[in-house]
Amino acid sequence: MKKFIETVKHIYQIDELRYKLVITFWMLFIYRLGSYVTLPGVDANMLQGSARQAAGGIFGLINMFAGGAFGRGSIFALGIMPYISASIVVQLLTLAVPSFQKMQKEGEDGRRKINQITRYLTIVITAVQSIGFLVNLKSENPQAIISITHPQEISDFFFMLSSVVVLTASTMFVLWLGERITDKGIGNGVSLIIMIGIIARLPFALKEEFNFKLTESGGGLVIFLIELAALFGVIMMVILLVQGTRRIPVQYAKRIVGNRQYGGVRQYIPLKVNAAGVMPIIFAQALMFIPSTVAQFFPNYESMQGVVAAFINPLSLTYNITFALLIIIFTYFYTAISVNSVQIADDMKRNSGFIPGIKPGKSTADFIDNVMSRITLPGAIFLAIVAILPSFAGALNINSQFAQFYGGTSLLILVGVVLDTLQQVESHLLMRHYDGLMKSGRIKGRTNTSAGAA
Repeated sequence: MKKFIETVKHIYQIDELRYKLVITFWMLFIYRLGSYVTLPGVDANMLQGSARQAAGGIFGLINMFAGGAFGRGSIFALGIMPYISASIVVQLLTLAVPSFQKMQKEGEDGRRKINQITRYLTIVITAVQSIGFLVNLKSENPQAIISITHPQEISDFFFMLSSVVVLTASTMFVLWLGERITDKGIGNGVSLIIMIGIIARLPFALKEEFNFKLTESGGGLVIFLIELAALFGVIMMVILLVQGTRRIPVQYAKRIVGNRQYGGVRQYIPLKVNAAGVMPIIFAQALMFIPSTVAQFFPNYESMQGVVAAFINPLSLTYNITFALLIIIFTYFYTAISVNSVQIADDMKRNSGFIPGIKPGKSTADFIDNVMSRITLPGAIFLAIVAILPSFAGALNINSQFAQFYGGTSLLILVGVVLDTLQQVESHLLMRHYDGLMKSGRIKGRTNTSAGAA
C-alpha cells in the first residue's frame, strides 16, 4: 500500500504524465456521460424491449461494448463498433487491392489516406447500422417513440432521418474522442473506449449474478464464491497468454576484421505467443455481429430458424465453431502484418547481428517465420478457447451478463488494454528514474516485436 501511494505521488509530480492522464479521464467521462443521453423522440422510460434484448445473447454483447448505451436507446448506442468494422474492411482491401497496397507503402502520407478512407467507410456503415437499430427499436418498443407531427408517416420519416443523422454523428464524435486520447492522452483511445464500456457493465453483471445465486435455483453463496475464484483463474490464464514470449538470441559484433568478429554482446528478439494481441478477437467479433445487424431489419427475427438463427445465438455450436475459426485465421493474418521477419532480418544484418547457427539475410527471415508459425498456432488456439469460454459458463447456469466476463472479447480487451496502459505509465516513471508499478520486473504489454536487451 505504501509503494502504491508513493507511485501515485510520482505520477502527480510528472507534469506531462499528469496532463495525459487528466485528458484521458476527461475524454472517457464525456463518453460515459453521452451514453446516458437518449435519442431525440425516444421515451427512455418505455424501453423495456431494448432492456430485455440487452440482457443476453448477441445484443447483450453489443450492449456491453457500448457500455449499456444500446439498451438505453442512447445517441452512443452503436459505440465504436462501426469503426472497427470499417477497419477490418480496409485491412482486407490492403491485401487484395493493389492501389491500397501502394498507399500502405507510401509512409505517413499513405497512412493518412487510408485513415481518411476508413472514416468515410465508418460513416456509411454507421448509417446502415443506424437504420437497423431504429427498425429494431420501433418493433421492440413502439410505445417509446414519441410522435411530434401528423400524419404518422411524416412523423416516422422525420424520426428516422433525424435519428440516423444523430447516431452517425455521435459515432464519429466517439471516434474523435478516441483519437484525441491516442494523441494527447495515455493508451490507445479506441481500445480504452471499448474497455470503459465493458467495465461499466461489470458491477451490474455482478449484482445480477449475486441475486440469481440467492434464488432457489441459483445454487447459493458458495457457488457464487466458486465462480469468482474461477473468474480469477481465467484472468491469470489470459495474462499469461498476453505476456507469453519466445526469445531468440542474437549476437551483435563490436568489432569485425575480415569475416571474424571480436567481442560482442548478446541480445534477444522477444517473439510473442500472441503477437496479434486482442485485434483478432475484435475483428472476428465484428464479423459475427453482421447477422444480428441484418436481423434488426426484420421485426420478427426472433422466430427465425436454421443457419441464421444459429449465427444470432452466441450459445449455439455453429456460432462458436465459426467464431473460433475466424479468430485463428485473424491471428495469423494480423501476426503477418505486425511481425515483418524480412525487416527484422535486415535490421540485424545492418547492425552486424546474427542468430547463432543461422546465416544472415533470407535464412534468418525464414527461421523467424518458422518460429512465429510454430508459436502462433498454440497461441491462436488458446485465444479461440478463451473467446468461447462464456458459452461454457452460460451452459453451467451462470447469468448471461456475468458469463460474458469469463473470457471472450470482454476479458481479453480488459486485460490487454489495462496492461498496455500501465506499461505506458511505467515507461514515463522509469524515464524519470522512478520505480515502476511492480516491486520486481516490469509490466509486459502487447508491444510490437523488436530486438531488445536481455
